Amino acid sequence: MLLRELFTPARIKVRVEAEDKDEVFEELVDLLVTQYRLSSRDEVLDAIRRREAKMSTGIKRGIAIPHAKTALTKGVIGVIGISQGGIDYQSLDGEPVHILFLLVSSEADAGLHLAVLKKIALLVENPDFYAAVMAAADAEAVYKALNRFEEILDSQDA
Repeated sequence: MLLRELFTPARIKVRVEAEDKDEVFEELVDLLVTQYRLSSRDEVLDAIRRREAKMSTGIKRGIAIPHAKTALTKGVIGVIGISQGGIDYQSLDGEPVHILFLLVSSEADAGLHLAVLKKIALLVENPDFYAAVMAAADAEAVYKALNRFEEILDSQDA
């Protein structure tokens, strides 16, 4: 699955207003529910919170990948949130989170879910990706950066 197909500009929020982890979950789940016309905001939010309670999805270098599985969707869906100020996220490295990739998938699509998580993890290994996203003025610029870095990643796999 191409990340640029999953995270279109309409699914990227450049100015996240939330200041803590729970608020950012609510803000990004609202965007997800709107973009994908999901029937239950609360079910998605509860699934994200339950997964996060197991272990922080704040990985490193200001990046988090909150994710969960639910019966509300097929395949993998997602949104991106950018916080200029940073969010206290109890990340594995203790640093605030600035870039969040929120993903939701169906139980039946566990393989695709893991493949998307892996691709995001590889993408964010490039330190230039973080800088490009944080410098982006709007969702279109974030999308272009995502596209460019995904192409670099894909060319390395070829």
